[in-house]
Amino acid sequence: MIQQLATPGVYATEVDGFSSAVVAVPTGIPVFVGYTAEANGEGKPIPISSLSEYISIFGAAPQIEYDYVSNTQAMPPYRANKAAPAFGLYFGLQLFFNNGGGVCYILSLGTYGDVIAAGTFGKDAYTSALAVAAACTEADLLVMPDAVQLSLDDWASVSQMALQSCEQAQHLMCVLDVLNGYLPADGSAQDPVTGGTGNGGFYRIAGLGDDFNKYGVSYYPWLNTNIVSISDIDYSWVSAGTLPLLVADLNTEAATLFPADAAGNATKLQAYISIVALLPQTGDAVAVRQRHQSLMALSPLYQSCMNNIVGSVNLLPPAAAMAGVYARTDHTFGVFQAPANTTIINALSPAVTVTDQQQTDLNMPLNGMAVNAIRTFPNYGLLVWGARTLAGNSDDWRYINVRRTMIMLEQSIKTALQSCVFQANDSLTWASVNASISSFLNALWKEGALAGSKPDEAYSVRVGLGSTMTGQDILDGLMKVTVSVALTHPAEFIVLTFQQQMQTS
Repeated sequence: MIQQLATPGVYATEVDGFSSAVVAVPTGIPVFVGYTAEANGEGKPIPISSLSEYISIFGAAPQIEYDYVSNTQAMPPYRANKAAPAFGLYFGLQLFFNNGGGVCYILSLGTYGDVIAAGTFGKDAYTSALAVAAACTEADLLVMPDAVQLSLDDWASVSQMALQSCEQAQHLMCVLDVLNGYLPADGSAQDPVTGGTGNGGFYRIAGLGDDFNKYGVSYYPWLNTNIVSISDIDYSWVSAGTLPLLVADLNTEAATLFPADAAGNATKLQAYISIVALLPQTGDAVAVRQRHQSLMALSPLYQSCMNNIVGSVNLLPPAAAMAGVYARTDHTFGVFQAPANTTIINALSPAVTVTDQQQTDLNMPLNGMAVNAIRTFPNYGLLVWGARTLAGNSDDWRYINVRRTMIMLEQSIKTALQSCVFQANDSLTWASVNASISSFLNALWKEGALAGSKPDEAYSVRVGLGSTMTGQDILDGLMKVTVSVALTHPAEFIVLTFQQQMQTS
């Protein structure tokens, strides 16, 4: 509008020389959905940036109790007692932060006490929580560490709901854990990836269907980690119901440790039996620790029991760790880099050894529901050896980095164009929009996010009457913008060709 001047003088006006910039939205920010010691947040995702911040808001780690079994060859994992089940959110967060994760959101499903009182994990808590998680627009990943504690049918139902929520939100990818992913993928009925589903069996990833799979990704197998140290364990981790069985086995072991015909063993035997007799009794932390240390020094059976507990609590699904790997890769290289051929910190080994032949069935199944393998290689150690989404048969959305890069582009441009809503739908606005988006994409091309030897090969932006809109579109209040990008794809298969040539001298 022309300024009406009435007083003689010199007037200065400022004219913007540049169009509004498109800024890339942050990536590698998961929303974790699980159970906590204290249900703070009033059903809303709460941002945190460290484990200590989590503890101050949601409380400390759960006290898990494992059922002792005499046949130690069958374990680990020991079976977590229902009175104190193996809640996974706290330990998953440790993996997330240790692997490079930063800011994340916590959505509490309720307290540990709620589950213990109910006697089981249920899917009902997830039904409303997933809609809330999908509304957390700052996050781009969805992780559910406690979902592996659900029953077979409930896990499948919750996984499908999570994938559907991500599809509807369009800014989230769901990192799913394979149910019972510590079992071998051997084609048997107990195969957690391709096995049967009936009679209490194990649900196939393929059974989740392909309606929303381009927003899903999964990893196999689970990980043997060192999150919990042997120094953190004592006999209080043995369930009260099976502690008498451990005591009985320790007393049986006593005769072997201290045979009666050996000199001086009577005193040692009596001291040993006295320590074992005190295990079922309550006591302060110092007394519990002293008994534990004495038995660790004397009893191979007790040592084996503690090692099995440590192995059980450290056997963790990989989704939370992979969320940290995503964040680390994003910060180091960019969201356009495939989060593969990299290690997982705090992971000692995969729970199951995956061979080349077994990975063929995981990486390229006929139905396309690809599961990425975590493997160990000589001289390289443990590596994430796959970068596919669950939409493995889709040329558009086969790779994780392609899906996540497109999410970043869509959300970044969408956020920037909010300022153009209700502006004049004319050539000036179109030119401004085109310049903003083109400048953003050009910067990404220079970083290596887009493929092409020159900008024209990497991206194009079209907006305008006769190009993307008709006169009727303008009358209807529509401004249509078409953005085309050439995203980089990972070199998943490298083929070397060797040929002999004739000697020339």
